[in-house]
Amino acid sequence: MPMLSSPAPTIIASGLTALAYALMLWAHARMSAAQLRSLLVLAWLLHAVVLLRGLLNQPASFGFAPALSITLWLVLTVYLLESRLYPQLKARRALGWLGMGVVLLALVFPGATYPALSSPWMPLHWALGIASYGMIAAAVTHAWLMQRAEKAMRLGRTNDTDMPLLTLERLTFRLVGAGFVLLTATLLAGGWFAESLNHRWTWNHKTVFSVLAWATMGVLLLGRWRLGWRGGMAARMVYLGAGLLLLGYVGSRFVIEVFLQR
Repeated sequence: MPMLSSPAPTIIASGLTALAYALMLWAHARMSAAQLRSLLVLAWLLHAVVLLRGLLNQPASFGFAPALSITLWLVLTVYLLESRLYPQLKARRALGWLGMGVVLLALVFPGATYPALSSPWMPLHWALGIASYGMIAAAVTHAWLMQRAEKAMRLGRTNDTDMPLLTLERLTFRLVGAGFVLLTATLLAGGWFAESLNHRWTWNHKTVFSVLAWATMGVLLLGRWRLGWRGGMAARMVYLGAGLLLLGYVGSRFVIEVFLQR
């Protein structure tokens, strides 16, 4: 679906959101921390308006780009909450670039329309799935910051994340744990909905990648508990699990919408 088919209010709201993210990037070295936070909150609110418009439209539309947009918004939500407790947490520039990118991408690729849902409970399944995407994406962000802090410590350089390594590690595993719980609920809900609709559980690519991602996160948490896994190994497993989860839905929808144009 081309961008010009999107409703004019959605185009305007998306443009304003992208502009807010761009302004935050431009003002990164020109404003105080409090001013930058206010600008980030504005971008977060505008982004929420864009998402609500897309979800409440009739017929509803969804695809890989809206999924990425919702995921980034959830990551930004986690960051805004955490930055109240840890003001030294620095990820605004990365989130600004990603936010601007996914908002514009969702405008160009709004996804396929769903005129009718097969089950009134399907939105719950979607919500759980997107929430698990958000938590695991936030874990990826923290794992990246953790690796940067660890590298700076080993090289004897200043830690540009301004966060203690152990704090970043603890936050990363908390987010992995939350994502694992939500992903477990997503898989269970998907199986229950299939049974309630008299459909058999099908091992399609989405299910396989989702189960592999779930298993990867489960092994990571078990290894952390029993063997004390940490550092680079833990970060790589977070990336692997997130990559598998990304391939499960976003990857397939990307191929269908961009290359097959369906």
